Amino acid sequence: MRLGPEEVKMLSHIQNSIFFKEFFRKSIHFVSLFIVILYYYFGKSFTLNFLTLVLCCFLVIEYFRVEKELKIPIVWKLYRSKEKDKLSGNIYFLIGSIIAISIFSKEVASAAILMTTFGDSAAALIGISYGKRWIRSLPDRAWEGVISEYLVNLAIGYFFLSNWVVAIIMASAATIVETLTYKLDDNLLIPLFSGIVGQIVLIIYISL
Repeated sequence: MRLGPEEVKMLSHIQNSIFFKEFFRKSIHFVSLFIVILYYYFGKSFTLNFLTLVLCCFLVIEYFRVEKELKIPIVWKLYRSKEKDKLSGNIYFLIGSIIAISIFSKEVASAAILMTTFGDSAAALIGISYGKRWIRSLPDRAWEGVISEYLVNLAIGYFFLSNWVVAIIMASAATIVETLTYKLDDNLLIPLFSGIVGQIVLIIYISL
């Protein structure tokens, strides 16, 4: 069935609305750049203390938002429907970043943190705007978004590690986790899984 001009226009308007809302949500994740810069300039201890303090502040906000159902002006509209009555992805991202910085090398941790945000953003924004080939049995997953995410993750991995083997494996892990995760929060799983495999491969590569 072919859509009429008005229906096409309405569909395009809805798609653009979803894109800009997702773009605004994802732009907040760009704070990961600040975390990496903080790590490189002020060191591990300072960064961990700072992130822990930020996490505590966000948990207080989440208490009032979730438990008391307080609608924080402007910000509450950015939450997805599935986050209305549970912890937001920001909490899991902060936890994932703290764990990554605590146990992985600086390069692996930085790459894992940025893959979590920039790779995920690429998948969402490209998938929404240009997604035409949808993956069977995986709702809301387009090949265009997945490939874009992988390329972004690969570039990030090589930028920090200057090693194609480690970069390819980390990018693959991050992309697979983001693509296949639905019930758990990928903001926590991506830095953990990509960081773990990246650190292991890096140790093996160095020991050879």
